Amino acid sequence: MLSPPDTEPLTPEDRTLMGPGPSEVHPRVLRVMSAPLVGHLDESFIEVMDEVQDLLRYVFQTENQWTIPVSGTGSAAMEAAFANVVEPGDTVLVPTNGYFGGRMASMAERAGGDVAYVDAPWGEPLDPAVVEDAFHQYDPDVFGFVHAETSTGVLQPNVPELTHIAHDHDAYVIADSVTSLGGVEFRVDEWDIDVAYSGAQKCLSCPPGASPLTLNDRTMEKVLNRETEVRSWYLDLSLLEGYWGDDRSYHHTAPITNIYALREALQLVAEEGLEARWERHKAMASQLKEGLEALGLELNPEDAYWLPSLNAVRIPDGIDESALLSDMQAEHNLEVASGLGDLEGEIIRVGCMGYSARTSNIELVLYALEDALRNQGYEP
Repeated sequence: MLSPPDTEPLTPEDRTLMGPGPSEVHPRVLRVMSAPLVGHLDESFIEVMDEVQDLLRYVFQTENQWTIPVSGTGSAAMEAAFANVVEPGDTVLVPTNGYFGGRMASMAERAGGDVAYVDAPWGEPLDPAVVEDAFHQYDPDVFGFVHAETSTGVLQPNVPELTHIAHDHDAYVIADSVTSLGGVEFRVDEWDIDVAYSGAQKCLSCPPGASPLTLNDRTMEKVLNRETEVRSWYLDLSLLEGYWGDDRSYHHTAPITNIYALREALQLVAEEGLEARWERHKAMASQLKEGLEALGLELNPEDAYWLPSLNAVRIPDGIDESALLSDMQAEHNLEVASGLGDLEGEIIRVGCMGYSARTSNIELVLYALEDALRNQGYEP
């Protein structure tokens, strides 16, 4: 018989989280996560499910009936969107301007789609004129774009122009709002977005595990009338409809504690007010931006498409990115992140999201960053 491993009760690190996610979890969310479990078909839990859906509609700014938390991280919600909407043989247009456009392409291919690309450099948004040209060239059935690109710190402007182009070509629009939902302006119905997905651990300041997804009636009709089954049983929305729809019938055991947490996190958004929350994120990120400029540092994107919830800070010449991040964590117990993809080694990524977006955290980032830069000989 095997002996038990030599372990002790878990005591995780208590760091200040100012990276691209997860963000710090609000104390009220942590409190509700210690609540006792009930069954996933218990009447009291069904009431919680109803409230979560209503709160998600508010945060997404949509009246979509089919608005749910997917059991899994933001990538699960992303895969649910592409796996259900994309059928084998569909042409799917995705962007090249960031890491998560590449992930869209991978998921679309796995769903049987034929991927086409609309070009834009890393660190820049999509140009509606270039998108229009891509539609004429490829005539896609589905168009995916990233509203807030976590890898580059770019916020996509002109969203209604993009959706208008897509709908003129009878295409479905899938929007990635993982780093924008609850942090910067995002309006599903007003901007005519067909499908949007997000994550809980960014601007909502909730642990990952239950991820927002919304689809309009037009798209749900496509999903329910597919010629082929969705390749994922677990993420098949035609099956999940039974659990999150009117029937509330068994599909899988929902992550009950994560649903509690998401419900409380969404309640906090409602109490603050969505527009006030957007303004708070912008104000806190502006404090960060001013402090970075005082250190002689600049953001990677231009001001016109700066993403307040995720700040991509250019590293001065001669500075070792890895040593910089290690120093900030070791000396100040602070987490920020390195660049991804084409910007690896050129930027660090500083989140300003949810409960983490407060003045004391901004001041800590600036102090720790200045200290770590000086340790490498940098003088502002």
